Parts: sequence; C-alpha cells; structure tokens
Amino acid sequence: MRFAFAMLLSACVFWPITTTAQQAGTLADIRQELSVLYIEIQRLKRELSTTGAPSVDVGGNSVLERVSAIEAELQRLTQQTEQLDHRVQQIVADGTNRIGDLEFRLVELEGGDISKLGETTTLGGATTTPTSQPATDNTPQLAVGEGADYDAAQAALDAGNYREAADRFEAFNAAYPGSPLAAQAARSQGMALDALGDIREAARAYLASFSADATGPVAPDALTDLGAALGRLGQTEQACVTLGEVEIRFPQSSAVPRSQQEMAALGCS
Repeated sequence: MRFAFAMLLSACVFWPITTTAQQAGTLADIRQELSVLYIEIQRLKRELSTTGAPSVDVGGNSVLERVSAIEAELQRLTQQTEQLDHRVQQIVADGTNRIGDLEFRLVELEGGDISKLGETTTLGGATTTPTSQPATDNTPQLAVGEGADYDAAQAALDAGNYREAADRFEAFNAAYPGSPLAAQAARSQGMALDALGDIREAARAYLASFSADATGPVAPDALTDLGAALGRLGQTEQACVTLGEVEIRFPQSSAVPRSQQEMAALGCS
C-alpha cells in the first residue's frame, strides 16, 4: 500500500495536469475496479453458504474408534478452515490495497489534499496499521454470564448437590457450545452423574469431555473416568483398551497411576 501510494504521488508530481477527458476515463476505470471489488465481496459471502447436508462420519465399533474418527474429522475441518482463512485474508489485503488506491485517485481528481489521507480501513472494519506489540494475554475469552454459570454449577457439585450440579452443567454445555470450559464442564457433569449412580450417562459425559479437547489438561482424567465407567457397566474389554490408552497418549500425566489401578482391578492383561 505504501509503495502504491509513493508511485501515485510521483505520478502526481511529475506528470502534467490531466484533461477533462482523461479524468472521465479515470473515473470509468474506478467504477470498473469497484465492480471487481463488489464481485470479490460476493464471493466471500458465498463462502458462508452451505453446499448441502453435512457428510461427517464418526461411526465406529468401539468408543475409541469413534473418538479417533472425531479427531480425524476435526483435523480435516481445521485444515480446511485454515486454508479458507488464508484465502479470505488474501482477498481482504488485495481489496484494502485497491480501496486505498481508489481513495488516492478520487482525492487527486477532486483537487483535494492527498497529504491528509489517513491509513486505509481494511474490509471488515480493522485498520491496516499493525499493533506495536502482540497480545500476550492467553486467558480464554468467556461470554457474558459464562463464568458465573460455570461457577454456580461447580459450587453445587462441591456442596454435594449432585442432581442440581448435573443439571447445571448440562445447561451450561447447551448454552455455551465450544466454550473453553466445555471439557471441564462435561467431566464435572459426569462426576455428578456418577455420584447419583447413573453410570451410563456419566460415561457419555466423560466421552463428551474427552472429545471436546482430546489433548487438553482435562483429557487424561476424562479418559480414565470413561474407562472406569465402562468397567462398571460390564464392558471390560473396551474398558481395558480405553484405560490402556491413557499411558500411551499421556505418559507424563498424573492420571496414569489411577488408570493402572483401574486396569488391575478389572484384571486387564
């Protein structure tokens, strides 16, 4: 953008004053470029439209197969999202540069003061001027009321109000899908259901917790809880496989000794 600005400034200084016919032709060029920008924006809008029913297949014969399928699908979608993000950023940068050039040319044609042109605003509203220092705050951003709702559910769990806690955590995950606290909320819901004796639903909650963040800090404990719950449901083979995955996936985790104890209790070979 600065290079284009310098070139146009040089042209303004060294080229002779344009005639009325030349100005009309330049305005026509500007209209044409605006039409091109409009087409690019329409292409961006089409990126937001779906192309049909989703084709996600997360089936499998066991819990771990389904988890692996979910992980593979998440990786595929993440890669696709990164590619689309790169494409959108390229379009935004190109469109912003073009708008800056058009602003310069319009000011020049109207006889304005080009020295007073400021930084061009990017498509979407952000400015092109980078921040002087990168953000260093890695604290997850929570929605309004999200932290309070989580704290209320956790307080119910800590107080032994398991039914209330289970309901609150379920409502939390429904109200804040994709929350940074989703994995912990799902595991805490499983713990509350476990305390109520609802082992099957507790196992579902532990699986949801692990699937929400399969490499996060809650994942080793959620996977151990899931294996233990499967063992109590009589699914010994799947329980042993699940518990064995804890040490394979998280060899340094403090959950490994507990998973080994559960395997010993189930008689896993």
